[in-house]
Order: sequence, then C-alpha cells, then structure tokens
Amino acid sequence: MATKPPTGDPVQDAPRVGEAQHAAAGLPAVAHSLLVARQQMGVVRTAQTLLKVNQKNGFDCPGCAWPEGDERHTAEFCENGAKAVAEEATLRRVTPDFFAAHPVADLATRSGYWLGQQGRITQPMYLPEGAERYEAIDWERAFDIIAEELRALDSPDEALFYTSGRTSNEAAFLLQLFAREFGTNNLPDCSNMCHESSGSALTETIGIGKGSVTLEDLHRADLIIVAGQNPGTNHPRMLSALEKAKKAGAKIISVNPLPEAGLERFKNPQTPLGMVRGTALNDLFLQIRIGGDQALFRLLNKMILQTEGAVDETFVREHTHGFEEFAAAAREADWAETLTATGLDRETIEKALAMVLASKRTIVCWAMGLTQHKHSVPTIREVVNLLLLRGSIGRPGAGVCPVRGHSNVQGDRTMGIFERPSPAFLDALDKEFGITSPRHHGYDVVRSIRALRDGDAKVFIAMGGNFVAATPDTDVTEAAMRRARLTVHVSTKVNRSHAVTGTRALILPTLGRTDKDVQASGKQFVTVEDSMSMVHASRGNLTPASPHLLSEPAIVARLARAVLGPGSATPWEEFEKDYATIRDRISRVVPGFEDFNARVARPGRSGSGRRGSRGRGVPRRPSTRSRGRCTRRRRGRGRGRPPG
Repeated sequence: MATKPPTGDPVQDAPRVGEAQHAAAGLPAVAHSLLVARQQMGVVRTAQTLLKVNQKNGFDCPGCAWPEGDERHTAEFCENGAKAVAEEATLRRVTPDFFAAHPVADLATRSGYWLGQQGRITQPMYLPEGAERYEAIDWERAFDIIAEELRALDSPDEALFYTSGRTSNEAAFLLQLFAREFGTNNLPDCSNMCHESSGSALTETIGIGKGSVTLEDLHRADLIIVAGQNPGTNHPRMLSALEKAKKAGAKIISVNPLPEAGLERFKNPQTPLGMVRGTALNDLFLQIRIGGDQALFRLLNKMILQTEGAVDETFVREHTHGFEEFAAAAREADWAETLTATGLDRETIEKALAMVLASKRTIVCWAMGLTQHKHSVPTIREVVNLLLLRGSIGRPGAGVCPVRGHSNVQGDRTMGIFERPSPAFLDALDKEFGITSPRHHGYDVVRSIRALRDGDAKVFIAMGGNFVAATPDTDVTEAAMRRARLTVHVSTKVNRSHAVTGTRALILPTLGRTDKDVQASGKQFVTVEDSMSMVHASRGNLTPASPHLLSEPAIVARLARAVLGPGSATPWEEFEKDYATIRDRISRVVPGFEDFNARVARPGRSGSGRRGSRGRGVPRRPSTRSRGRCTRRRRGRGRGRPPG
C-alpha cells in the first residue's frame, strides 16, 4: 500500500506532450487505472471501492455526470473515474503536521496536481489574521468565526455562497435555504462558467434549460452529432453509448477543431474483442475553426429549408412558433462567409447535410466547445432550430443533449442554487419554511469576483470546488479573493484556492462520495442528478478518512444554527440527523420531486419524461406537446431558471 504522497519539484509534474493518439481506452487505460488505484488505495481497498462505482447499491462517480443504464457492467467506470475515486479514497492523509511544514507562501508555489496528490484533509484548519501557516481548530470554533464575520456584515449581500457541481442535492438545497434565510441570493456556482449558455438558449427555445434525451434515446438514434465536445477525454463512458448506437445502425458526425482519439477508434475495455480491435465511431469529421459552429448550423438550416420535403411541416406547425422570422434569417446565410468562418469545404458540409436529411431521429450532443463563446447562446439556438425543423425533439431517439461535466452540476440548479431564482421557486420555499426570501438578483461568478475586488463582498464561502483555479482572469480573481475578510472552503483535499486567502481563512474537511455517512438516525445516502436529468441515490462504503470529518449537509446545518441562532424555525438539527427529512421538504418545494424519498429508494431502472419514473428518476423533459421556438432573437439570457 502506498501511504506517502509523491515528492519532488512541482515543475516535474507538468503534462508531457507526445505524438497524437488515434485510439482511446483499451488495455493501456485499464493498466493505468489499476496502477493509480493501487498506488493510492492499495489492492484490497481498490477492489472494495471500484466495484461500487456507479452501481445501484454503490456511489456515484465524482468524475463526470454521464448516466448509467439499467444493465451495468461490473466495472462501470472509466480511467478518469478510477483516478477521481482513487484520489478521494486514497490512504494518504493531510494532517496538521503537513500545514505546519508548508506555510501558505509555500503552498502557493506548488502545482495543483502536487497539492491534490497529498491526500485527504483530516481536521478543520484555520489561518488567523497575519499568520503564515494554517493551524488545527475544532468545529465549534470554526463555526463561531464564520458566524462572527457574517453577523458583522452591513448587508447579507456582502456574503457569497459558491457551490461546486459535486455537491449533493441535499447539501445544495440546505445551502440555498440558509443563504436565503440569511437574506441573500448570492449563490454563484460552477454552472456560471460552463453550461450557462446552454440553459439560457434551451429555456428560450424549448422552455426548460436541460437536455431532452435519455441514454436509451442515444441507442435508438439514426444520427448523433457531437459538437464542441471531447468524449474520450472528458466523458469516456459516453464512448460506450456511442458504440452501442453505432452497432444499432447510427451514424456519427463530430464537429471539433481537433480530432478526438476516442471518436476515431474506441477500444472498449469491457469486452475482449473491443479491447483488441475497437470500433471506429466517426462517420464524418468536420474540423471546424474555433467559433465557427454558429455559421455551420445556420447554413445547414438554410439548406434544410431549401430542400423539398426536408422540413417536418406538421411538427413545425403544431409544436413551434416564430418559424417565419427564423426562416427569413436563415435564408440569409451565405456560402462564402460560412466557408470562411468554418474553415470547411463545400463538399464536407454537403455530406453532413445528406446525413442530416437521411436521419429521422437525430441527437445533437455538445459541451464547452459550443458554450464558451460570446455568441454561444445564438449558436445553441441554431442547434435547437435544426432539430425542430426536422421534428427531432420530444421523440424517441431524438433531441438535445448538453453534456455536463461535474457529477451533480444540474442537481445544484434544480435544488435552487441560482443567483436569479424564479418567483415561483421562492414562493414555494417561503411557504414551506415560513421565511421571506430576498427577491432581488444576486451575484453570479463574475459579479462575485467584481464585488470582492470592489469591496462590496467581504465573506466568501465555497461548498467544494477550486474557485481560484476554475474562474476566469486568474490575476484579478486572486487579487479579489485576498481582499475578503474571510474565505472558507469545504474540501476533501488541498487545492490552489487554499493558498489564496482573505484576511482570515478556514478549510473545513468533509466526507466524500466514497465515505460512509452515519448520522444520529443511522446510515445516510445522498442524491445526485446526472446529465440526462435522472436523480438517483449515492451511498459511500468506506470508513471516513478521519473521525473529525463532517458531511456537507451537517456542515451547512451547523453553520446555519450558529449564524441564525434560536430565532430560526427551520429544523436544522433534524436535517443533520436524517437526510430523508431534507428530501421530504424538497418534494414540497421543487416541482417534479413528489414522493422523492419513496422514488429514490427503489434502485430500479431510470425513468423517462415520456413513460414516467421507475425508481430512479425525477426527470423533467419536454415532450412533443411543448412548443419549441424557432427564433433569430439575440437576447443573451433566457428567462426563468435555466439549470446549468
């Protein structure tokens, strides 16, 4: 068993650049996964942990948000997932002695990889004003420090409550409840930096800011377009779904500035033949210029309009509005301008069109290659319009598939983590808890950084994540964080954000997905929402890394009690003892979560919006009864509450 973290110059752990690969997964991925797992966990712990990843009676992989089918392989994880699990279930420990040996100035010189490899944090740590090193502190004192700072604020809006997409539904619901009872909507989250544009564009067009397909739909599709996404790198288990679709007869188009090895050939490690031969997934690769996707989809829409019989006129007439305005704009698309914007040739685009016209059931998947542009919202609207023209939304095997990164980033939004909540959500929250939530909008991530920079925010509390490393404009972000009076990070491992602190700082160590969570009422489980809107239970099975760790729901509940005091009628202590009581409240506040406890307790097949939930899901997806919007409007933000 490896119990000691790696040592050496942090420069040496920089990535190595080699020859481009033309296949992904296979035996090398298996070997590397097991090597990393053994180094971090040892042989026995590796078996105990990896065999529980993404299983119905196990825990949800923290690596990504890709869903699982009803029938699952014994090894239902990828190389990325195995590494993420190994780093969380590691035998390595970060004790107070580590912080004594490494002052904050030293931590600031280390790479993110080096910091993460040190192991699990075992005790709450505190950096007093003017101190050079973190020191151990007990939980009661830690909560008192936060309460002191929050109560001293001139306004609740001087506090920021950030969440990472790995936060559970239960913890996210409690955090937003606490923030709103405290008096602010300052709930920035990692969605602000990734799929915010997806949520806005989808809300404008199909009325809900989430995807419209299930995993089974991918297996039924005639055509799958993967645009601005690298499945083999970021969502490797998606390759298995694409392989299954391919064997069922689907065609696959990938749209990306660079070729992706996993789409060139996927060597499925779950089958002997797949590991040796692999499957070529791509039928057509469109090597597009960065940012050229909007022009491509606009031109495809023009060509669909010009092709006799290509538009599903019945679907458009019965299930959409705004068609004439959209069609007039699409017909203005110019071939020469499109070829310049995309870097593609006419023959390649015409091949893509032919594949679109030959498909009766089309799914478009995308990730941050489409969302990280100033024109991302209109780009995604063009994607939706292509599907609406062909009647490929709300039908089996067809629809939109924004592929999320963090394993519960959608769930956070569903639970109310949003700086611009809908009045209906706040009304339901107030009615359930007898509070008065603020109605003015709060700060998103960028506005939070500006507020810290300008002195308009003074306390920053992060539920997971690595805010400093994840946010844009590193220099501005770090300078802003250092202006805070107090920075607090709920974490499992050390990261860069712990070295960029306010006047005072706290690190609060928490349980991970792999850890067994036992509270006063017994063993607990939490829930998460995957990229296809299915909600399911996650149960850790390992003894926690330290007896001094608290779960995320317990941390929020105790913090709320310390800050709000006896004047709060919210049963925070009850929520900490039994997470089922949190889910009962969720079922009465969040639409679609009726009978939440009963439904999530049955580890059966996932439900779908068309056929109803069967034990795992609380999905809310548009059907053919919803009215899509073909539109050319250039509003940058959607209405309502677009989940990220």
